[in-house]
Amino acid sequence: MRLQNGPRHFRLSRAEVAAALTAMTLKPLAAVVPSNRAGILFSRRLVATSLRLAGPPLPNSRIEPVDPRHGVRGEWVRGPEVTREDAVVLYIHGSGYALCSARTHRGLTTRMSAGTGLPVFACDYRLAPRHRFPSAADDVRAAYDQLVEQGHHRILLAGDSAGGHLAVDLTLQLLRERRVPPAGLALFSPLYDVTLTLAAARERMRPDPMVTAAAARRLIGLYTRDADPASPRLRLSFAGVTDFPPTLIQAGGREMLATDAVELARALRRAGSDCELDVVPGQMHVFQALPKVTPHARPAMERACAFLTARVPARPAIVQEAS
Repeated sequence: MRLQNGPRHFRLSRAEVAAALTAMTLKPLAAVVPSNRAGILFSRRLVATSLRLAGPPLPNSRIEPVDPRHGVRGEWVRGPEVTREDAVVLYIHGSGYALCSARTHRGLTTRMSAGTGLPVFACDYRLAPRHRFPSAADDVRAAYDQLVEQGHHRILLAGDSAGGHLAVDLTLQLLRERRVPPAGLALFSPLYDVTLTLAAARERMRPDPMVTAAAARRLIGLYTRDADPASPRLRLSFAGVTDFPPTLIQAGGREMLATDAVELARALRRAGSDCELDVVPGQMHVFQALPKVTPHARPAMERACAFLTARVPARPAIVQEAS
């Protein structure tokens, strides 16, 4: 795409085109959609459709839903030709604790499974506004505990947006209880400050093309309403923590949660984590979910998968006896 301005010509990248289109379409909608039942249902359908078009699941992946009567809600995801079972990834989806599901994130989870060679359990935690804090956090903890009970002792965590916040909260709980924490975490555009104060400050410097801080605050408020924002599980208190696991944080340079990513990385390093931070210029919120939109999605996912698999021992090669 070319835009002409006087004698000069500019070639816009796919990411820039996507940001411009999002700013003209999704962002105005997010600002006016009400937070009632009809508005939430509309938003869920809109986000689900957008993710399906911008990052569809990998073909030939295997999806195995878990019957909620037999445990935590969610689904097992295995990318094409994935057979390794000696470690697992627990994936925690985002979207403000209210909008998405394991199903909407199959584009991410199938690619993460294929990239790591590991099965991914995508947790379907209860959503706001019907279920408020700490319902989602409790469901994520139950999913982790169930994986341990099933014999999975090499567990990796991954999550995006609010799912990143839930992943850090879970890890802090486990550390304080002296339980075995995940071997490593990969967080995409994680939410750190649930009051959105950091996001609002960032927005004043550079507006997010996808959503306003005010709209995000309303959405997250459906989950945190009536809860004390100073609760250690909401403000992510790292007091006394010195051995937080290795963590990779990725964020887009165009998103308002970029400051959250930077501040969370600082907090994790103070808590003993070998934390790596990638802020990718020009990219939007959870751009890893948008491989049809931005060419940066695939290399970012590949880096995240490599980071995670480096945290668990490699599967021994099968040595065939000479005949």
